[in-house]
Order: sequence, then C-alpha cells, then structure tokens
Amino acid sequence: MEIQTFETAHLLALVPEIIVVVLAAVVMGLDLTLPESRRRQLGLVTAVGLFAAMAAGLIFSQPNNALIFGGMIRNDSAAFLFRMLFMFSGAITALLSLDVEGLGRKGEYYAILLGSVLGMNFMAAAADLIMLYLALETTSIGLYALAGFLRDDDKSAESGLKYFLFGALTSTVMLYGFSLLFGYTGQTNLYAIAEAIGAGKIPILPLIVSAVLIVVGLGFKVAIVPFHFWTPDVYEGAPTPVTAFLSVASKSAGFAALIRVFMAGLPGIASAALGTGWLPMLMAMSAVTMTVGNLLALPQRNIKRLLAYSSIAHAGYAMMGIVAFTQQGVAATVLYLMAYVLTNLAAFGVVILFARAAGSDEIADYAGLSRRSPGLAMAMLVAFLSLGGMPPLVGFVSKFFVFAAAMQAGLVWLTFLGVINSIIGLYYYLIVLKMVYVKPAPEGASAIPVPRAYAFALGLLCFGILLVGIVVTPLLNWATTAASTLF
Repeated sequence: MEIQTFETAHLLALVPEIIVVVLAAVVMGLDLTLPESRRRQLGLVTAVGLFAAMAAGLIFSQPNNALIFGGMIRNDSAAFLFRMLFMFSGAITALLSLDVEGLGRKGEYYAILLGSVLGMNFMAAAADLIMLYLALETTSIGLYALAGFLRDDDKSAESGLKYFLFGALTSTVMLYGFSLLFGYTGQTNLYAIAEAIGAGKIPILPLIVSAVLIVVGLGFKVAIVPFHFWTPDVYEGAPTPVTAFLSVASKSAGFAALIRVFMAGLPGIASAALGTGWLPMLMAMSAVTMTVGNLLALPQRNIKRLLAYSSIAHAGYAMMGIVAFTQQGVAATVLYLMAYVLTNLAAFGVVILFARAAGSDEIADYAGLSRRSPGLAMAMLVAFLSLGGMPPLVGFVSKFFVFAAAMQAGLVWLTFLGVINSIIGLYYYLIVLKMVYVKPAPEGASAIPVPRAYAFALGLLCFGILLVGIVVTPLLNWATTAASTLF
C-alpha cells in the first residue's frame, strides 16, 4: 500500500484530535480561573467540546483509506468510526462525572480523560507498530491515573496500582512481540509487514510467537481470559465514572487495535499450517472468555463486580465476529462494540446516581428502586435487558449479527456456546431487575435525585439503545463499510 507524502490537507484528517488537545488546554485554563462555585462547568465544557470535535470530524475528516504522516496513520472508515465512538464515550463520561465527589470539579481529571481519548483515537488509526505502542501508552498512563484518582480512597489507590502493574507487565510482553515482527520483517508498518509475510520468506514459528505475545498485551486491554484477572478489583476500586469509561472506551480501543493488527498486519498467519495460526487461539479464548465471565458473574453481590465479570463475557461475544474472519464478522464485532458502549454507559449512569444517593454498590440495596425513582429504574431495565440480549433492544441485534457471522463461518459449536452463555447472562441481569422491581423498598427510603445533565445522558443512551435496536441498518452499513477497509 502506497504511503502518501505529507500535505497540509492531511491535517484535516486530524481535526478532531487537534480540537481535543486545544480542549484539554482550555479545561486546564478554566481550572485555574473559575471560582469554586462554577467549577461544575468544567465537565460541561469537556462534554460540549468532545461533541464539537465529533461534529468537526464528520465535516472535515472524511476517510479516504490513505496512509498518511509517513505511514503512521491510516485514514480509513474503521479508524473514523472508532474515533467517533471514543469521543462520544468521553463526552458521556464527562457528563456522568459532574456531581461525583472528588472528580466533578477537578480540571486535571477532565484533562487526563481527554488525554486518554486522544490516545485511543490514535490507537484506532495507527498503521505502524511504533505509532500503535505510543498511542497505547498514552491511553494507558491516563487510565492508570484515573483509576487511582481518589488518593484518599484506599480502594481507588489499590485499583490504580494494580492496573499499572499488570498493564506495564503485559505491555512489555507485547513490545517484545512487536520487536520480533520488526526483527524478521525489517518493517514497522503493518501493511508492509503483511506484504513481507505474504511473500512467504518469514519462518512461521517466530510469527506465531509474535502473535501470541501481542495477544497478551491487547488481551489485557480487552479483558479476555486469561488476562482478565485485574478487571473485578480495578472496576470495583476505581471511581465509578472511570469504571464506566474503562469498560466501554478502553475495551473498544483494545478491540480496534486487535482488529487492525491481526486483520491488516497478520492475515497471512490466521490459520497457518497444522492449525497453529492465531485463529484457533482466538476461537478458544472467545469460548473460554464468555463462559468464565458469565459463570463468575453469577454469585456476585456487588453491582460493579457483576458488571466487571459481565464485561469479560461481552469481550468473548465480540471476539466471535473476529474469529469468523470475514468482512461480515468484523462488521458484527464493530456493531457489537457500538451497542455495548450505549448499553454499558447507561447501566453505569444508574449505578453512579444510586451510589451517590445511597452510598452503596450492593445489589441488595437496589430493592424497591422502581418505587423510589421510576425513571432511573426504567433506564436500568432498558440497559440490563439490552445487555442480556432481549429484543427489540440493540443488545439483541448486535448479538444476533455476531452469532450469524460465526454460524456462516462454520463455527456452529461456538455459536451454540454463545447462545448458552447468553441465557446464563440474562439470568443474572434479571436477578438485579427482580431486586429493582419486585422487592419492596426499605422503610423511609427517599427518591434518588437525577440532575439534568444525568437525565440528558441517560435519556440519550436509552433512546439510542431503543432506536438502534429497531432501525439498525444505517449503523450496520457504517460498520460494514468500516470492516471493508480492513480486508
């Protein structure tokens, strides 16, 4: 693939990222000048700025499938779609952080959040191993800081430290995989690496070893088994808006990088001789990930830990589209990630508001929520039924398409396992909803206040969950176009 020489017009492709950088500077400037009574506006400025960056991207940064900036970045539909997804996640997270004690009035919190969004954007667009690693570290360092942001909270500090230690270890392993690829191909550009592998001059064994080492690093990011062990502790200890951001944006960024590396850089060893390619490995990981995630979610009594284990299971479902190794399969995975962002952010929005009012993340304390706050209970009903895969919500159609892609690829056993796991998942989501709608509220329990910014965010997410579930074609077409640029 030809690398285009630098042109000023290439800067238009990065207009959203330029706006994000300027926005971070504006937020830090406001942090220094705004009085305490108006510091809540920091979150609003961050959210509005990210929505503006999305709008600017839609106008100025149309994808053209070109390798730009010396081949470091590929301006294609897949990168464009994921970048929109990360900025949307960042904007909703900023809104959900407004009234959270210790976060909502801190300019540095929003600046780090924007830095992580910036890193994720470059992860999705990276076409070079060096660029990918720099973007991944930019993302990760910000997320480590966000997870441990509440320094006076022992759980938050522990969460940040654990996330940092495990992340640094797996990142190092992945870097070794990158170095092996460079050593054998003499290239760092993913498309040049694919050409070198296609020429058949590289031994298969070191390529397989490289793929395994890269899976260690990216598998940590998307929390697939056996690299999931950090997830429950970090999700429980991190501030809840950060947990929401980790569960959707960080996971989607990991999948964006995983898809790019394996579909664009290593397609030639997908199913190498004797079945030792990366496809069989990822098939097994998909099956184990969804099963382990769901089985460990069943006994959970803490809502954040339940959502942590369920996020592991959802990573397994999303991988089904990748291992189908077809354009339809990758499109299904992209659609699944978009659906997951909408759904999980809505679920965490309810968890944030409930924890703020009740001071608890225990599922038993959600008893009678439907009588205390019918609107909040309805948002939880929509989010959890979507996570469980019930029609006509977006969770149902996204699951349907990944299962269909796996079935058409001949992976009947994996599809059957996915259906069984969906039933298990629906069971523990219904247990929470039973607590919300059937169990009586504690005597004297008061209504849970919902500020306007939260009502807007939850309304937007629930509307999206319903709308995309009913009218999925436009989003599916967008995902299919994005997938076509990777084959």
